[in-house]
Amino acid sequence: MVHNHSHSHNGDDANRARLLAAFVITALFMVAEVIGGLLSGSLALLADAGHMLIDTAALLMALLAVQFAQRKPSSRHTFGLLRLTTLAAFINAIALLVITLLIFWEAIDRFYHPEPVKGGLMMGVAISGLLANLVSFWLLHRGGEEKNLNVRAAALHVLGDLLGSVGAIIAALIIIFTGWTPADPILSILVSLLVVRSAWTLLRESLHELLEGSPQSLDANRLARTLTQSIPEVRNVHHVHVWQVGEKPVITLHVQVVPPHDHDALLQRIHRFLHQHYQIEHATVQMEYQRCDTADCLLTLSTTEQDHSHHH
Repeated sequence: MVHNHSHSHNGDDANRARLLAAFVITALFMVAEVIGGLLSGSLALLADAGHMLIDTAALLMALLAVQFAQRKPSSRHTFGLLRLTTLAAFINAIALLVITLLIFWEAIDRFYHPEPVKGGLMMGVAISGLLANLVSFWLLHRGGEEKNLNVRAAALHVLGDLLGSVGAIIAALIIIFTGWTPADPILSILVSLLVVRSAWTLLRESLHELLEGSPQSLDANRLARTLTQSIPEVRNVHHVHVWQVGEKPVITLHVQVVPPHDHDALLQRIHRFLHQHYQIEHATVQMEYQRCDTADCLLTLSTTEQDHSHHH
């Protein structure tokens, strides 16, 4: 299946505008929730404000990362600063896990030392927070969030807030109608558990990218087999290294080929294949005419040569 991913600045500008709008909305309502939480004595509101504080920082980091990612490559940073977006996502995930632990700790303390909660005020602030989060989430969800780990990180934070606001509304309703204040810490713990799951996934994905893991959608062995099957002159593919910088996959590989009439034309076909089937724009291909007999080639030699013989 052929996809074309364009890395235009229009997408970055749109992402920046959405991130900025979400940042302003989140920052304003974070202040509102802190004040509301302190006045009403609600931990669920303060938990949500805690999430919103991390969100505000997350959105600020996301904004800075988008800004830095547009800088041109230099002799010191030959890929530019594209990795900053991944680093921002990684820091966001850790921050989320830390704040969730703090809320969890405070909630347990509230069970043993219950405090009065003003349900009506709590309800008003929670509904306002929910509306603010809905607007922010809608803005970020319209961004290129499937591809951009950083915008997705910001969207996950806001989703956590959205759930936090729903939790605070439910806790406020229980307190208003029954006066049962433990509803407040219970709901704050439930919200925290939902956020932990999202944060853990984000942490795993961003760490995988920072440790030069290959993109999730790309299987290096399969790529070697498919390339061997698709281009008759290709006898074997080995020394394949794939990693990701920002949203862009990068590859280096050795290709054993039948000595071609036109070296450049064959090289161009290999590049075109990588671009069309795997959206790889940056590939370094070393073409070889001799058989590769080193230990790490033997395994790929046997599999790709079998595929090649079946193909013909």
